[in-house]
Amino acid sequence: MRTSAFTGAVVVAVALAWLAPLAGQSGAPAGYTAKTPWGDPDLQGIWDNGTPTPLERPTDLADKEFLTDAEWKQRADEVANRAASRPASAAADVELAYDNEWWDRGTPLKRTSLIVDPANGRLPPLTPAGQALVAQRTAARARRGPADSYTDRPLQERCLVYHGVPPMPTGYNNNYLVVQTPDHVAIRYEMMAETRIIPLDRRPHLDPKLTQWIGNSRGHWEGDTLVVETTGYRPDTTFRFPVDHATLKVVERFRRTSATAIDYRFTIENPSMYTRPWTAVLPLTRAAGPIYEYACHEGNHGLEGVLRGHRYEERQGQNTPSQR
Repeated sequence: MRTSAFTGAVVVAVALAWLAPLAGQSGAPAGYTAKTPWGDPDLQGIWDNGTPTPLERPTDLADKEFLTDAEWKQRADEVANRAASRPASAAADVELAYDNEWWDRGTPLKRTSLIVDPANGRLPPLTPAGQALVAQRTAARARRGPADSYTDRPLQERCLVYHGVPPMPTGYNNNYLVVQTPDHVAIRYEMMAETRIIPLDRRPHLDPKLTQWIGNSRGHWEGDTLVVETTGYRPDTTFRFPVDHATLKVVERFRRTSATAIDYRFTIENPSMYTRPWTAVLPLTRAAGPIYEYACHEGNHGLEGVLRGHRYEERQGQNTPSQR
């Protein structure tokens, strides 16, 4: 992680030099296609993807793709006012992760789900092999328990990586710094300070044996759209949906639609897990910034506390292997 972060920081620092000539373009009219000094579409700046809109369409909305204006306003008001009151119970307040004031959930979309294909807004059915893999993982987690070892804890909790590719809303720190050079695009995540380096020179993907938490990305331009293909994920990389890391490919598309918006969408191609590819849309909105430091390190005191707590439960006869 140190090497990856250092390399990303160097590329970002160099690429930031290209931002200065573009500062005057921020007031360009909607619908424009801004260009870098070397002629590529300009995606640079700080962008935010925060939204409480779910990945999958809630079952009670059935085939309803979009909310009405009144329905959208109701949901937007609920999000905006969620921090207006705090639970009277201190324990309940802590359960909300340091109270509601701490969250930045973004604004609901008019869409009822981020998934736009299939048309029902739901993940496609799993293949038989995918069902077997999910069952195998569920059984393995039940056998081991939630904290037999630090390796049982999520990568986010271990301060290694929060989310990879595709980047998903997290409820806070939903900011991304995009910088470009003629042959690279770099995306700096505010959450967990990960930096993606995306070559544009048509080089091949890494050897499949060389896996990474965020995979390895290769990009190219199709007209005014940046297309990025990512493969080579580590088998312990986590997603908000089931995947078979061995056959997973994520195809992202970034297209600047105005001075304040990027149309971002991604397609999951995972033939051993799903019966068909699926696509989600997650708009990026221009943010004022800045990108803040995410002060988190592997082996922090919180992780030690989690493990101590589970050892205590075991001594008290709770959460023992026979009860799992």
